[in-house]
Amino acid sequence: MAPSQKSVAETPAWQALAKHFEQVRGIHLRELFAADNTRGERMTAEAAGLYFDYSKHRVTDETMKLLLALAEARGLRERIDAMFRGDKINATEKRAVLHTALRAPRGASVVVDGQNVVPEVHATLDRMAEFSRRVRDGEWKGHTGRRIRAVINIGIGGSDLGPVMAYEALHHYSMRDLTVRFVSNVDGTDFAEATRDLDAAETLFIISSKTFTTLETMTNAHSARDWSVRALGDEKAVARHFVAVSTNAAEVVKFGIDTANMFGFWDWVGGRYSMDSAIGLSTMIAIGPENFTAMLEGFRALDEHFRAAPFERNLPVLMGLLAVWYNNFFGAETVAVLPYEQYLKRFPAYLQQLTMESNGKHVTLDGAVVNYQTGPIFWGEPGTNGQHSFYQMIHQGTKLIPCDFIAFDEPLNPLGRHHDLLIANVIAQGEALAFGKTAEQVKAEGAPDWLAPHRTFEGNRPSTTIMARRLSPATLGALVALYEHSVFTQGSIWGVNSFDQWGVELGKALAQKIIPELEAANEPALNHDSSTAALIRRYRKARRKA
Repeated sequence: MAPSQKSVAETPAWQALAKHFEQVRGIHLRELFAADNTRGERMTAEAAGLYFDYSKHRVTDETMKLLLALAEARGLRERIDAMFRGDKINATEKRAVLHTALRAPRGASVVVDGQNVVPEVHATLDRMAEFSRRVRDGEWKGHTGRRIRAVINIGIGGSDLGPVMAYEALHHYSMRDLTVRFVSNVDGTDFAEATRDLDAAETLFIISSKTFTTLETMTNAHSARDWSVRALGDEKAVARHFVAVSTNAAEVVKFGIDTANMFGFWDWVGGRYSMDSAIGLSTMIAIGPENFTAMLEGFRALDEHFRAAPFERNLPVLMGLLAVWYNNFFGAETVAVLPYEQYLKRFPAYLQQLTMESNGKHVTLDGAVVNYQTGPIFWGEPGTNGQHSFYQMIHQGTKLIPCDFIAFDEPLNPLGRHHDLLIANVIAQGEALAFGKTAEQVKAEGAPDWLAPHRTFEGNRPSTTIMARRLSPATLGALVALYEHSVFTQGSIWGVNSFDQWGVELGKALAQKIIPELEAANEPALNHDSSTAALIRRYRKARRKA
């Protein structure tokens, strides 16, 4: 069932929340915890190996009841069922939304346009596994007969952010005598630095582009082709040093890649939801097919939880509803994601695309302009690094910034007291944000009156703490799925399409017009505003001098 045509802000469920907000907005977390000594254990949920503590949020039992009622009123259960069923809920592109089918078990049935797509998904996974094994075992040889010792994934957006995040997150499990790198930026520096110390005879490129026409990706791909052919002295080398993740066989062949070495995916998988499809080929080569399969199992466990668990114990639903609560009632504009795990250093960057490309929308599914805020800005860095930079603002600034802390019981690299210190910090930060430090407490410690305001912490800053046993492939899969489905929950409440991205098109289209104007031999006639035209003329002049 599609969301009501009525603006969510005009629904009785939303208006009930707005009235309730006025009643509770001034309540401090100190009061909430003092009134209920079970709160810290009671306001938690657990699934797929993830422990989700939301007790340090500015909510009461009544708040959660009203948020859950909003989810019911917006047809969230029906939307979840429609997505898993394969309905074309991506209305503007008339597509199903089935990233969940990428991790469906063998023998499952997910029907799109009358066809069960699961056998095709597993056929692709099997081909990926066989190719990965051949590269990892040294069976796949380069043009000169030497084994591959470096793999470079060339893609952009979802064809880069997911694989690079997963590779960094699971680096502990990777094959250490294989160099794996990623090139995405059309800035030539990205390619130059990625290849500077590599031997073309031992380097394999994975070109990841659904259409095989994406400007940035194909510019880098052709530079990689030129680099390889120049070093190896033979056009035929392309067949042994390039594989494609694409659906455009004609362009792949034109590039010089055998379609036997082309791995496909489907239009019912959005780019930012594709890291567990063939787009993850570089990940699979790095960590091995068995670990990749374990990651898929983690995804699947959280998928099934999202699909079946009651909303009051459903991790993505709770996370999504809390995001709506702060975004739309408290006016919080950002969410900080703070993983206390160095391997997750690229996780916040990955979430930026997942969340902001999905829900950065200004119209509803039926095209009406929204009269409320939609997706917040996501950002973050690993702890404890962030504590020595931007945590100052989170603690004592004028902006309310809800935080997601992510931590693990066991370290992957035990080293003395390091992990105890790390976990002490993550727990302490949540406590400090929630409860702060009063002026009376500061003065009781001996601070003079003039200094007390500077050392006072207001507290009442909300946070979620997510913990798991250790960062494993399965845990990563569950974490990513948690945020995927939280994004879906938020989009369903706001009534926006979380699965298109028309906002990325305009700038790219204008760039296609400007490129020939920059490169023209003679001065072109410019049909732009005065600023754009002046910038083009300035660059042309500088280019001629260079």
